[in-house]
Amino acid sequence: MACPENMFFLIVLFMSGVLACFGQRDLIVTMPDRLDVLTGCCVQIPCAFDIPHQNKYKFNSTIQTSGVWMKEIPYFDLHPDSVIFNSSKMVNRYQGKITGNMSQKNCTTVFFNVTTSYTNRFFFRIESQPFHATDLGKSVDIVVRDLPSSPIINVSGEVREGTPVSLNCSAIAPCPEHPPELTWTLPTQFTTENQLQENPDQTKSVLSTVTFTPSYLNHKMNITCTAVYPVGTSNKTTQHTMMLNVSFSPKDTSASISPADPVLVGSCVNLTCSSTANPPVTTFTWFQICGDKPMQVASGQSYSLNVTVGDGGLYYCEARNSHDCGKSKEVQLDIKGQEEPVNAKVFEIVGKTLGLLFLFSLIVFFAWRRRTSRLPSGFDMTDRSQGQNSPPGTVCSNQATVGRGNQ
Repeated sequence: MACPENMFFLIVLFMSGVLACFGQRDLIVTMPDRLDVLTGCCVQIPCAFDIPHQNKYKFNSTIQTSGVWMKEIPYFDLHPDSVIFNSSKMVNRYQGKITGNMSQKNCTTVFFNVTTSYTNRFFFRIESQPFHATDLGKSVDIVVRDLPSSPIINVSGEVREGTPVSLNCSAIAPCPEHPPELTWTLPTQFTTENQLQENPDQTKSVLSTVTFTPSYLNHKMNITCTAVYPVGTSNKTTQHTMMLNVSFSPKDTSASISPADPVLVGSCVNLTCSSTANPPVTTFTWFQICGDKPMQVASGQSYSLNVTVGDGGLYYCEARNSHDCGKSKEVQLDIKGQEEPVNAKVFEIVGKTLGLLFLFSLIVFFAWRRRTSRLPSGFDMTDRSQGQNSPPGTVCSNQATVGRGNQ
């Protein structure tokens, strides 16, 4: 048979649960359901309370009100050992402080130098005259860890090449007096902006926003957000890494022909188009250069044809996705018997060179003949050679004699 004290405890517990379920609460406390805390740090519990209508006449905000925190068991009178903090006491089991203004129903509390033994469920109670009550229907679970939780990276919208994009990284700040420092590691230039923000449950977190303009070369590269938590004289670090998914139009589009050597009419030739794109290429189109204009000849990444006389020439392909298209360089399909002989060009060059040399020789020859036809009478090539071998004055005397004879 159970002892009277235990029976009384069970009855109180049962009645408290029933009253909480049906909304008959003497005190209504608002605080987070759970807080993740780092060993050695402080923890701030956002807390506010209200007095139900049926008890409002009992509460006087002008009278000093004390805040009491209980661990695991919310029964102040039956289990006074569950009390870990009472703001009216100078010495408490847990070192802490109510930072909120109790007269304004703000019971926000900070506990310092948290250890793993703090991991438990906590209830809040107010002590005033003549009113005192505990909210049995609301508690906060505090989970203390040796290592900090990883930050969270959020991507808003599509990450597209050439378009500025912003990424957010958030890390919890259970101790707002010593928030974590967030840094980014990206494969490109960027700018950041950090701020301490309040979450819907009144807890705090640090938000870091990075802005950059991605290139298609950044696709599938890693970005990292690192959170550094100050703990005493040291730091504890955690990080989150994610792979960039950059959308871009087709790049590095190329066309190839197999076989690449000249082929005979009737042979089978395969043309293949390759390209890199995100999202993947949805349409490949083949074109043949006819005269000066391209003509579409096929669709698909591969194009096979049995060569006819008119199939020789230049080809290229286009790759297209939802963003844009990419065009390959032209490739040449040569057909044996139609390709221009290499020797013909050589002969053409040699022939033109010889023709120029012959023309130059004729010009030199006629210029020489014209010059020799203008020499004075009585002079010829023989006289000039003899005059060069005569003693000085001989030629002059002979010219003079000839002159007199004519007279």
